[in-house]
Amino acid sequence: MNALERSTGKGGPGRRAADVDRDPERVLVRSTNWIGDVVMTLPALEALRERFPESRITVLAQPWVAPLLGAHPAVDGVLELAKGKGRVRNVREVLRAAGRARSLRFDMAVLFQNAFEAALIAWMARVPVRLGYDTDARRPLLTHPLPRKRARTHRHQVEYYLDLIRALGWKGTAREPRLFTTEADRVEALEILAAEGVSSSGMRIGVAPGAAYGPAKRWPPERFARVADQAADECHAPVLILGSKGDAEACEAVAGAMKHGAVNLCGRTGLGQAVALIELCGLFLTNDSGLMHVASALNVPTVAIFGSTDPVATGPRSPRARVVRNPVDCSPCFRTVCPTDFRCMLGITPEQVWEEAKQLLSG
Repeated sequence: MNALERSTGKGGPGRRAADVDRDPERVLVRSTNWIGDVVMTLPALEALRERFPESRITVLAQPWVAPLLGAHPAVDGVLELAKGKGRVRNVREVLRAAGRARSLRFDMAVLFQNAFEAALIAWMARVPVRLGYDTDARRPLLTHPLPRKRARTHRHQVEYYLDLIRALGWKGTAREPRLFTTEADRVEALEILAAEGVSSSGMRIGVAPGAAYGPAKRWPPERFARVADQAADECHAPVLILGSKGDAEACEAVAGAMKHGAVNLCGRTGLGQAVALIELCGLFLTNDSGLMHVASALNVPTVAIFGSTDPVATGPRSPRARVVRNPVDCSPCFRTVCPTDFRCMLGITPEQVWEEAKQLLSG
């Protein structure tokens, strides 16, 4: 008997793993909501596809992460969950999403997102098998609730999502996340480069100085600028600065501090085009951010700078990625803003980061 069977057996509201031995025709997967989290669910999504090769897998996702999923071979379709501002609009969207899912007659729902809302949509859609962690008081809405406390700690988040697949006794082989780009996004990426006077061939250096979590995850922009200048000199390559509109201040600061002219594309691309641009880079310099996970999943040589967060849990998984951190006693603290002297980040020098980049490039 596996962990999930024990958690849903006698006296509980759930079903046993044997109840889903018959392959479902249609599977609904509720994606996580943030770029890095979505990338870290991809190995579990691939494991689900391997378990049900003939099933149609549809992912319910927020529109801002949908481009990460549409081109993936494990995904047959994407339903966008467009949440609006305000509680009433969000309730309406939940009802709309549940109605759409119900009309598609899914046989199983696998919930990577831990929110109550994800289980509510699957329950309202009358999906007969609903699998997820029993967080946020949603255990009564799940037929197969997996206790989160059983999810082992001190491991990467990739394993956390794979455990949902393993809980039913299905094979969830450890693997690295893989991303795929569409032909349309690749064409648009090349058009963006051409409009900026950047050659479609040769080396390119990507820089992502932002991080949505908060300033405690952001290495100073002037230090990014120094490393980017060094890379541009040594590699004879243009520098592309990437990020969302929320990263504009950090991206502008890097561009302004550089001696070389950089192409600042922050907020000027959709996510699909940004992914395709990162795929064209020969080196990517980044904080712990969603774009860090994108670069790693594309197997682009990546140097990731960590401060308040834990690379054991959320670090890049690619063998072509390096982590630079200052191992002080207060890190990881997981704070959004440093309450003291920010030594976890300020103790990391541009020379350290460039040395890691050089080793990656020489390798």
